[in-house]
Amino acid sequence: MRRASVLPMSIRGWLWASLFLWVACIFLAPQARAESAAELSREAQSALDRLYQQEPKTRVLGNKAVGVLVFPRILKGGLLVGAETGDGALIRRGKVQAYYNISAVSFGLQAGAQEFSYALFFMNEPAMRYLDQSDGWSLGAGPSLVVVDDSYAASITTTTLSQDVYAVPFGGQGLMAGMGLEGSKITRTQPD
Repeated sequence: MRRASVLPMSIRGWLWASLFLWVACIFLAPQARAESAAELSREAQSALDRLYQQEPKTRVLGNKAVGVLVFPRILKGGLLVGAETGDGALIRRGKVQAYYNISAVSFGLQAGAQEFSYALFFMNEPAMRYLDQSDGWSLGAGPSLVVVDDSYAASITTTTLSQDVYAVPFGGQGLMAGMGLEGSKITRTQPD
């Protein structure tokens, strides 16, 4: 007599697909991160210029910020289990000062794959020091963080800026349900 499986076939299929996508993200992440410092610097500056063209109001953030951490390409994928990774450059006074990686693993209702960019505008020195001195910044802890969407971006003026850090996602390609920053960790790195 054959014993019945504990999980219905469709749930097992989803779990196997989730595991496959998660493993694929882990193994593809080093390839996505294999950039030289010069390449990453160029890509970060180019991505920031592109953001300013697409959303002119974000230039107000850039003009007031003490530093901008730009992740020109973040890869995110998942099916119940998700992972994201990307490398970025910290631009202060028009020059790249340091390099960082953003990564996260998440569980829950999510599906799809996406490539996108992020710019984090640090509006004061204490927030900048927190990034510099922490052994990895888990977003959602530490300095106050506001994610800027299209409607918020339209209302940005020099008098409305009161938070420590503004995060601006842009250039998204692909479809990802359940996207968020909370739980992502930013760690200082040194590219080749």
